[in-house]
Amino acid sequence: MSTAVVVGGGLAGLAAAVAVAKAGLDTVHLVPKGPPDRRTSALMLPAVDYLKAAGLLPDPAAIGQPLTRIRIIDGTRRLVRAPETLFDSAEFDLPAFGWNLPNVRLAESFEAARSALPNLSSRETTLDDLEIGADHATLRLADGATLTADLVVGADGKKSRVRESAGFRARENGFTEAALVCDLGLERPVGGASVEFHYEHGPFTLVPAGGNRANLVWIDRRDTLKTAQQSGKDALARLFADKSQHLFGKIELLTPAHMFLLSTLTVDIAGKDGVVLVGEAAHAFPPIGAQGLNLGLRDVADLAASLAAADLTRPGFARGLSEDYARRRAGDLSRTGTVVDALFRSLLAEFLPAQVLRAGGLWALKLVPPLRKAAFDVGMGVR
Repeated sequence: MSTAVVVGGGLAGLAAAVAVAKAGLDTVHLVPKGPPDRRTSALMLPAVDYLKAAGLLPDPAAIGQPLTRIRIIDGTRRLVRAPETLFDSAEFDLPAFGWNLPNVRLAESFEAARSALPNLSSRETTLDDLEIGADHATLRLADGATLTADLVVGADGKKSRVRESAGFRARENGFTEAALVCDLGLERPVGGASVEFHYEHGPFTLVPAGGNRANLVWIDRRDTLKTAQQSGKDALARLFADKSQHLFGKIELLTPAHMFLLSTLTVDIAGKDGVVLVGEAAHAFPPIGAQGLNLGLRDVADLAASLAAADLTRPGFARGLSEDYARRRAGDLSRTGTVVDALFRSLLAEFLPAQVLRAGGLWALKLVPPLRKAAFDVGMGVR
């Protein structure tokens, strides 16, 4: 039986390991020990549909909250401001745009699918080094073991050892902005709406988490967020009420606020020499437009398609498979990266003509149906 090693224990890595094993390869999944991910992921319908078809998420309603509206409010004090813009799933004949799902519950669902595959085993360790040979790859592990594999899948994040060892070229740019995340209790619920308040240094976004709960993702300058984080629970709650323009009444913190640094990462190609990259090993963007895990799951879906199209019994199949995967991913990665980067930078732009263009673009999205449909397709990951 042909073999594969999947490196990385995040959600994209779990999904990739299941996809590879389901294709029939004898698969080892390297899963380093780490704390549970207490964040949530807003998954759009194409990603949810893939998870359901792959047996990774039987019923999103059992663990998540539907996202039925996306509301964008310009909270800046700029000379040229954008109009409030609302996207409603009913406008597109959909019951919801997607689901907001706790990452811990997603991991549990993925683990259940993994446990049902006898040809998929896991090892609690990391990769030290990877050597690409003519017929197979040799992996040296942190626990002292050595593995060989026909196919290697790198799902080991922005600092990917697989990407570095296999010689993929990556470009990474850091920002002076960071993201603050926590769970909030609201006096008045957001309902099914994801509400984005756009400010000069990034969005302040409330995502429905059921009842009067919401998940907060606030992007701003690092020093601003650090000062807010250190101000104390009560002061932070008052600040959140101000940032949300008091639309949801009194706010309380339900979890501690954690800060994450922001950067972008892109690769020239996502697969070569029998190695493929998925998730943040191949791409990373600021948490805007809900593209992070959605894009990673599109990686996994295309990997599954490449596996289905390949003759996995042919010697050296992995090189052709990795090239096919790279072709499948090229357009989506380029398009999504360009759109998300442009959107984020437009929020930060202090140049007046750029602000005029952004405001005009949101007016167009509000008033021009074809543009609304195009924006919908990009946001949903429709290909």
